[in-house]
Amino acid sequence: MGFSQALSGLNAASSSLDVLGNNIANSQTVGYKSSGAQFADIYAGSTGLGTQVSAVLQDFSDGNIENTGRNLDLAISGDGFYRFQQEGEVVYSRNGQLSMTADGYLENAQGARIMGYGLNAANEVQAGGQPEVIQVPADDMPASATANVATSFNLDARETVGEGLSQATVSTDMTDPAGTEQTLDYQFSNNFAVYDSLGNPRNVTVYYQKAQLVDNSQATPRDVFLDASTGNRVYDNGGTYEDQGGTALTPQPAAADLSPVEEANTWNAKVAMDGHYNAANDFTVAFDTNGQLETINGAAANVGNMPAINVTADNTTPLGAGPADMAFALDITGSTQFGNTSATNSLTQDGYTSGALVGISIQDDGTVMRNYANEQSIPAGQIALANFRNPEGLEAVGDNAWRSTAASGQELVGEAGTGVLGTITSGAIETSNVDLASELVDMIVTQRAYQANSQTISTQDEVLQAAINLSR
Repeated sequence: MGFSQALSGLNAASSSLDVLGNNIANSQTVGYKSSGAQFADIYAGSTGLGTQVSAVLQDFSDGNIENTGRNLDLAISGDGFYRFQQEGEVVYSRNGQLSMTADGYLENAQGARIMGYGLNAANEVQAGGQPEVIQVPADDMPASATANVATSFNLDARETVGEGLSQATVSTDMTDPAGTEQTLDYQFSNNFAVYDSLGNPRNVTVYYQKAQLVDNSQATPRDVFLDASTGNRVYDNGGTYEDQGGTALTPQPAAADLSPVEEANTWNAKVAMDGHYNAANDFTVAFDTNGQLETINGAAANVGNMPAINVTADNTTPLGAGPADMAFALDITGSTQFGNTSATNSLTQDGYTSGALVGISIQDDGTVMRNYANEQSIPAGQIALANFRNPEGLEAVGDNAWRSTAASGQELVGEAGTGVLGTITSGAIETSNVDLASELVDMIVTQRAYQANSQTISTQDEVLQAAINLSR
């Protein structure tokens, strides 16, 4: 009986050493989870028959996160497994060392391809669907015409109508770049680039000038001036000065005595694109006595209710008939009129030219972003994570992978960072969670157990030999 007990102890210690040796061998394996042998005693009635290995369970606690600087090295911080397709079956792993194949698949060193959520028709991640193998297309990003421009600026409240003017010469004939020219007077200009449907940059300039009071009481609107010689207001009807009722003044006032009457806190704006001016794009802005934007084209302007300034341009020339006509909305929310130098404070626009794919990056939620030479980024998919009710029930299949079993339960798939699933860190790896110091101590203890069981066999042999000698 003693021999079988000791032999079971030897077998158990040997199995434990196998587990410890495997842990030590994989102490540098990325994403490896250490294992531990569990033992159970054996009884026949009240008689002990030794021990046996009842299970070998893996420890799925997190390993340390180490930075590598390589953007296709991924580490999970928290619970969850990457989902891979390997030789037609789904396997799970904590090793996120990936590389991109020539056809755009993200795979590990064993050729398993990572899986996640694909895109819908609008090229947006369709999270929650059936996970699929992620592929990064190499196609160029097409150009996108500007649809919205947002800018804010300050117009100097100290400006006076008709004074300190600069001038710009523009063409009023879009079909002829050298066509009819017009001079625009302005006190401040705001320049920005927009993109047409082919991705061509188009230069837009908005010219602002402090507005003169206009009298609309007659059939033809008239500019209003103050006659310094009389102190009266006079009205300019195409070069003929009239009184308010429309009667020509006799004698006509001297031009040197006239100064324009300002429209209270109002500015006229004229828009030119590539040096071409279209009066249809003119607009006016007015500010209240606190310098805040009050109206646009006479309509009340406030945050959340900003009247649209729609800018259009015929693209017939100078670029030919290729691009579509320009049309974008100009939002000037936040613009002011204070007694400071006129200046542009902010400017954004949503158009861009075409661009070639220059690389990919992976965000914390697993979204794989395609980065283009035009400084734009769009998703190619989203890496999904899977978790299990009982991770210890997973079956290790080698190559840093596990397979689900009835004991592990069904996979629970979701986006990284949601629920109990951890986040994904790009440029890092999760090291093995093997504690070498602990493993070496356990190995010493197991070795002594093996020696003790060996000693039990020796002692039993001596006792048996003594019994045989007595029987002679």
